Amino acid sequence: MKIVILDGYTTNPGDLSWDFLNKFGTYTVYDRTPKEKIVERAQGCDIIITNKTPIDARTIAALPELKFITLLSTGFNVVDVDFAREKGIPVSNVPCYSTSAVAQLVFAFILEHTNRVALHSEAVHGGEWSSCPNFCFWKSPLTELQGKTIGIIGYGKIGKAVDKIAEAFGMDVLANSRSAKVGDCDGAVRFVEIDELLKKSDFVTLHCPLTPQTTGMVNTRFIEKMKPSAFLINTSRGPVVDEQALADALKSGRISGAGVDVLSTEPPKESNPLLGCENCLITPH
Repeated sequence: MKIVILDGYTTNPGDLSWDFLNKFGTYTVYDRTPKEKIVERAQGCDIIITNKTPIDARTIAALPELKFITLLSTGFNVVDVDFAREKGIPVSNVPCYSTSAVAQLVFAFILEHTNRVALHSEAVHGGEWSSCPNFCFWKSPLTELQGKTIGIIGYGKIGKAVDKIAEAFGMDVLANSRSAKVGDCDGAVRFVEIDELLKKSDFVTLHCPLTPQTTGMVNTRFIEKMKPSAFLINTSRGPVVDEQALADALKSGRISGAGVDVLSTEPPKESNPLLGCENCLITPH
């Protein structure tokens, strides 16, 4: 059996061995594969392993020996799953590998927004507290999470992990999910329509998959339903958010801030409108 890893560097930059694959057949690892080289490198293979290298219908059709595609990620959006299914090719992912890490990042964004850790640390290092005539020194108000409301859109494994942390902080939790009925409760979580979630939440965090229905979901109309003091977090997929609409809302003060780990194009183009927003925290996926 022939196995090809198209972008091994994304998940294994050299610190781990791929040799466990020997028990399944012979394998070849490419650190990165440009789009024009995918078919050439995967020709004759039985299994493709990919992280971010796209496998579209044209690629699948050009690989008659292909029997299995596996993703070193949770999201399926880089593979044309429908076409693969038509061809009888299973597609798998790693559903749990990032659950805790993503939930942790959500609260890294939230705590940076509420406590301004970097801002205050920089000010202290710069001597501003030393020269302050008062014991109490702050650059911006600090916000306690207890009693605040977080709205979770998408209540899968990551959404549930976020809920668990939120409850530990004493937050009220609202959620919207395709798999739960409005009005249902799961412990302290109450499932509501998205409009109610946006109206009541101090923090809105996105954990939905990228589908035709969710692409561009966070647009101007969506944002206008949020509190002016609300903070938006996107750790799902970049195209779920209309980035120009979000940038306009941030610059106008329509919402107080955002934290995003994903963008429509990664790495971002210099023209990405969010790069010019001081109240938008951005981490590199």
